[in-house]
Amino acid sequence: MLFRRDLRLADNPALSAACASHERVLPVYVHAPEEEGDFPPGAASRWWLHHSLTALDRSLRDRQAGLHVVRGPTLEALLSLVAGSGASAVYWNRLYEPAAIARDTRLKSALQAQGIEVHSHNAALWCEPWRIATRQGEPYRVFTPYWRTLRPQLAADAPLPAPALGGWSELPGTLPLAALGLLPDRPWDNGLAATWTPGEAGAGELLDVFADDALAHYAQGRDLPARHGTSRMSPHLHFGEISPRQIHHALERHNQSASARADLEPYLRELGWREFAHHLLFHFPDTPTTNFNPRIGDQLWVAPDEAALARWQRGRTGIPLVDAGMRELWQTGWMHNRVRMIVASFLTKNLRQHWRHGARWFWDTLVDADLANNTMGWQWVAGCGADAAPYFRVFNPVTQALRFDPQARYLSRWLPELADAPPALQHEPWKDPALLKRSGYPAPMVDLGQSRQHALAAYQRLKG
Repeated sequence: MLFRRDLRLADNPALSAACASHERVLPVYVHAPEEEGDFPPGAASRWWLHHSLTALDRSLRDRQAGLHVVRGPTLEALLSLVAGSGASAVYWNRLYEPAAIARDTRLKSALQAQGIEVHSHNAALWCEPWRIATRQGEPYRVFTPYWRTLRPQLAADAPLPAPALGGWSELPGTLPLAALGLLPDRPWDNGLAATWTPGEAGAGELLDVFADDALAHYAQGRDLPARHGTSRMSPHLHFGEISPRQIHHALERHNQSASARADLEPYLRELGWREFAHHLLFHFPDTPTTNFNPRIGDQLWVAPDEAALARWQRGRTGIPLVDAGMRELWQTGWMHNRVRMIVASFLTKNLRQHWRHGARWFWDTLVDADLANNTMGWQWVAGCGADAAPYFRVFNPVTQALRFDPQARYLSRWLPELADAPPALQHEPWKDPALLKRSGYPAPMVDLGQSRQHALAAYQRLKG
């Protein structure tokens, strides 16, 4: 059983199928980041992966098994393991990024040529990308009709239980997880460790908290960055520590009344956006580097400004909501979704830096960095993606903060130098030069109104 981003035992179709068909199953993880194409895991993802693999190995050992860890290349590693164990088949769950699809196609062909059975399954999505199409047989490019097609197909079926693992015996040559070098050389990860519990058990605990405390207020609470009004399940979903089916089933069981089920719909729709992102990436594999909408040309953005990018990355732009979001990201490996849209709009429109610069930074710093979702989100905000926000929609960080963080609780948490100021000044500290001088908080690097007008003028020139 080849584990990749399906690091759980329950509701794991490939693992269940392997255990049902064979007396002995060898759980394997092959470390081969060079096979990820242009997008090997970033630093935050590697941190999460180390701890998720640790949790998976612990769960397996509790069942008298364990995780056999080896280095890639994957094909050579699997052939060696098959020869050493006498295995007759290899099982895995499918991945949907372009590099993963190409690799798995090669793996399947090469293994079958050696007389080895290959069985692949879907463990990550409600519905795989090729199973939904328009009436014309084309991929969807707009979310609402996609969701209208997908939603009736969702049934809160009972997830698969964790299977019994019989007859496992460790082969020589397994590596300790520390040998993979996933953790940072210098300890910058204290904030991540204080915020997250990677692994299948951590995913289940967080889902319970969401079901008990936040789901009933999700429609309103999801927009308030100072509250834990979202599920924060995204990293657990990305690493396959929990499945959409498990989440759907658990929340349906937790919310039996008609009104409670109505509260669930906005959250299911957000999970639908995750499915749509994978649908887009599968059908349009160039979008991680190329504008989805070819009418939106790269001339909308100016040449890379390293100094401006550095200030944005470090949360030193002088725009409080942007800086709070970027500092939350650096400290915790995560950022509230509304704030993600605001910091992305500021970078791509007020600073007019290409969305690819932001996508790369998110890729390295987010614990939930996911190629499909990261690409869709950045292109959506930049105005060049599928179902995109129109380019002339430029989020105003001040009005957004006043609306969704009126008491400046989120700002106070991440901008401690401004925390003693009244909320009105935390939202616009440049109105009190003495506050800037006293606190050391920077003046705005751009004028929000003027930079918005420059962005719109560039868009008008592009339209001709």
